Parts: sequence; structure tokens; C-alpha cells
Amino acid sequence: MVRNTAPGSDGAFAGRILKVGINPYLRVPAKVLASVLEKAGRDRGPIPVKGTLNGTRFRQTLVKHQGIWRLYLNTPMRQRAGLELGDVAAVTLVYDARPPKTPMNAALAAAITENAAARDAFEALTPSHKKEILRYLNSMKTEASLARNVENVLRHLTGKRPHGIHAVLRVKG
Repeated sequence: MVRNTAPGSDGAFAGRILKVGINPYLRVPAKVLASVLEKAGRDRGPIPVKGTLNGTRFRQTLVKHQGIWRLYLNTPMRQRAGLELGDVAAVTLVYDARPPKTPMNAALAAAITENAAARDAFEALTPSHKKEILRYLNSMKTEASLARNVENVLRHLTGKRPHGIHAVLRVKG
């Protein structure tokens, strides 16, 4: 049973899981939102947050969509907390000052260690472009697809045309 938690600046509240489009989310009460935005020092763009969902820890991003700040709840978050659409969740939510870090993919690290031109080109990329490539490579499900995509990243970094169409590499046809 979820106790009826009054929203407060301590970040604790209870909320019903709603859905916009296909995305489950929680609306963040004004007091909690004000506290998070004050600690973030901004009220625009995605805001990194951390907290608990029915006692289960999470890190997520608070996003403003259609004029409403929302805490989107992905499937793994909901499953770990034992929650479904329409359930009432006990939530704690605070600003996460620790910047999110996308780990370096081991296969890419090995490949750019052996290729100085690719390493220099990777280091010259903007942080968001590096993150985009790392997130893409880290999502590969098989060794074969990882190897194929690392090769394409290397081709891209060294000025060669990657095989196939790769939006993550921002290559124009």
C-alpha cells in the first residue's frame, strides 16, 4: 500500500502513472519541481534527477513536454519497482548534480588505440557526438554487429565513407 505522501521540497510525493502517446510518466508536483529546478539552477532543457520509485533507486531525466514537466518511467524502472500504468507510485526525486557518463566501448577503445588518426578525430568530436557514438555502440546486441559498427565508426573518423546508412555518424548521402 502506498501512503499518501504530501509533496514537499524534500522530494517525496505519490503520483499515479499516466501515459502520453506510448510513454508512461509521472507529473511532478509544483513544490518538488521548484526544489529540483532551483538546485539545477535552470528551468529549461532536460534536468538530470535521481530518487526512488517505490523504494527502488533510479537515475533519469526530467523533461518538459507540451508545457508539463514529466518524469518518464521506462519499462525497466517500472518492472524493478513492480509498477504498471495507472498504479500509484511512492516517489522521491532530487536534482542529480553528478553528470551522466556514457562508458567508453571496449571494442572502440581498442580500435582507436591502434589508429592514431581515428583516436585524434574521436577526441576532436563534440561531447554530444562522442556520447551519441558511444551510446549507439553500447546498444549493440551481438559481437558481429558491434565489430561491423566499430569498423564503420573508424571509417567515419578517418574520412572514409562508412558502409550503409548510419544516422548516428551524421553522414550525408
